[in-house]
Amino acid sequence: MNKAQAYDRKSLISKARRIVIKIGSAVLTGNGEGLDQKRMEQLAAEVSAVMGQGREVVIVSSGAIAAGLAKLGLKKTKGMPLPLKQAAAAVGQSGLMWMYERIFGSHHRKVAQVLLTREDLSNRTRFLNARNTLHTLLEYGVIPIINENDTVAVDEIKFGDNDNLSGMVVNVADADLLVILSDIDGLYTADPRVHSDAAFIPVVEKITAEMERGAGDAQSTVGTGGMRSKVMTAKKVGSYGVPVVIVNGRKPGAIPSLFEGHAVGTLFLPKGDRTHSRQHWIAYMACSTGGVVVDDGGRDALVQKNKSLLPGGIVRVEGSFKAGECVNCLDQKGQVFARGLSKYSSADLDRIKGLKTSQIAGVLGRKDYDEVIHKDDLVIL
Repeated sequence: MNKAQAYDRKSLISKARRIVIKIGSAVLTGNGEGLDQKRMEQLAAEVSAVMGQGREVVIVSSGAIAAGLAKLGLKKTKGMPLPLKQAAAAVGQSGLMWMYERIFGSHHRKVAQVLLTREDLSNRTRFLNARNTLHTLLEYGVIPIINENDTVAVDEIKFGDNDNLSGMVVNVADADLLVILSDIDGLYTADPRVHSDAAFIPVVEKITAEMERGAGDAQSTVGTGGMRSKVMTAKKVGSYGVPVVIVNGRKPGAIPSLFEGHAVGTLFLPKGDRTHSRQHWIAYMACSTGGVVVDDGGRDALVQKNKSLLPGGIVRVEGSFKAGECVNCLDQKGQVFARGLSKYSSADLDRIKGLKTSQIAGVLGRKDYDEVIHKDDLVIL
């Protein structure tokens, strides 16, 4: 590691005041048979020590399904029907929170349960409500314990895994750092459990397509993520201007060592300056139910000239959406190059596409806006 990388690591970690720590199922369960109480007690002590340095911590925790499966006498989640997973989550979530309550209580720390679905964060109003709740909990010194609401989540509203959820929580909580606790030391050139010659990667300055392809899926029977989901999460969080570290959560002392400035885990450096939270929400969190195909001139106006999207640049409307909803902007080859909040519904856009702004009122009987997507509501991907 060169001096620049060492300096980046030490400075980025030391100045982080609000941290999201994601704890995976493989860390919490160990052998996959229920919660590992001893390791959870160690984690609580380490997190409490970090908070004792004047930092705030939000925990994104897996483990509810794994804990529930153990109570139900089951071991694997792969291939299980969704209702059974949801039932296991219902059985395990109370035990998981009871464990967090007890282990942090021994360090005089208070915890709060926060269950979310993707729908909660893709809706702007509910997103802001979640943000206000988290900020208030942190203000009162409470540790939010966040998990996906597996009991009610279905495929359409699932985050996919808690790596992805933790990346979104970074935005919700306005965090400075994401620490992902896994059952592996960090990122390697290949899966070290399969390839003995795999080399450890201490610092990632830029996530490449090859790196994305090389990252593997989950090896654990209780986990849903894998290194690929962690890399993709680091990419999204990095675009927000926040660093990410993947650390082996099964190793006692890893968290304190990280915050003491030691070269623990793999550090993903952020991409440029921190972006506005609302822009990041549009790019990665708002659900899109449709899109607009834009001609070459319209695409150039958006990408090169930082202009708003006008109806004259639209050649086709795809899907169904209401005014105010997030839509994809596609070029004529079908590639999504931007996302934004449409000021018109898909039905209205279908009537005014290709027209000048002066013609809108004549067609719709009104003209609410000149722009279809204002530049302040647009994110170039």
